[in-house]
Amino acid sequence: MTEQQIRAVVEQVLARLGQDAPRESTGAPAASGDPLPDISAIDLRRQYLVESPHDQAAFLAMKERTPARIGVGRAGARYRTETMLRFQADHAAAQDAVFSDVPEEFIQQMGWQVYQTSCESREEFLTRPDKGRVFPADTLQKIKASIPAGTQVVLYVADGLSSSAVHANAADILPVIHDGLQAAGLRVSDPFFVKFGRVATEDQIGEACGADVVCVLLGERPGLVTAESMSAYIAYKPTVGMAESRRTVLANIHRGGTPAVEAGAHIVDLIQLMMEKKASGTDLPV
Repeated sequence: MTEQQIRAVVEQVLARLGQDAPRESTGAPAASGDPLPDISAIDLRRQYLVESPHDQAAFLAMKERTPARIGVGRAGARYRTETMLRFQADHAAAQDAVFSDVPEEFIQQMGWQVYQTSCESREEFLTRPDKGRVFPADTLQKIKASIPAGTQVVLYVADGLSSSAVHANAADILPVIHDGLQAAGLRVSDPFFVKFGRVATEDQIGEACGADVVCVLLGERPGLVTAESMSAYIAYKPTVGMAESRRTVLANIHRGGTPAVEAGAHIVDLIQLMMEKKASGTDLPV
């Protein structure tokens, strides 16, 4: 089929979907030559595709409590076309988040100094997790030299497994954490960026710099619910090879989970508690 024929088929499908009820509308079909409607813009928690529902209101109330794909209807024994298109769109977004880099223009906009782990490429980062946990010796020395003596909290961002999470959340969460810690009287480093970085990079950084607390904001492995989820991994005096139970984790930082600004305020409280109790992870009294 030609591109024009494919577009015509998709427009016909979307036109039929626009007439289905009850559900949230996808909007009018695009005119020929115009961009097609963004199917991923629909909030799945408010979309109900079951025909002739017995109690639509009750089902929608249940959907508000979960991102699971329930109430998607069916066409015979198969998923509806709209359900399949949305599944493929969300899967594509997850793949893009894993395989793409944080845009250079965004890094420049944030004013970050960039350091790279021992990985030479994203393919190596994905296939060699061990290399994403360590830095070349000269890079680690540069990080150490960039952090002023007496710094109590080292704060940085790593791409992890979702560049989309960094792009979506970093600009909102970093000022809250940095300014909040300074207001609390703590000496905090200027944020920097680690490319091809995993959680355990904070162990090397903490051991090299001697800071009391290290906090890394990292893009999490994306799924079909969102490709923009970030987590904060925070440790008191982290050391290489330490038990994972020494980390405190705040996960699901994204617009459909814990909003970035709210998460930032909570992280400030957590770090203050760590400084007071001189502990993190399961050793931290709560």
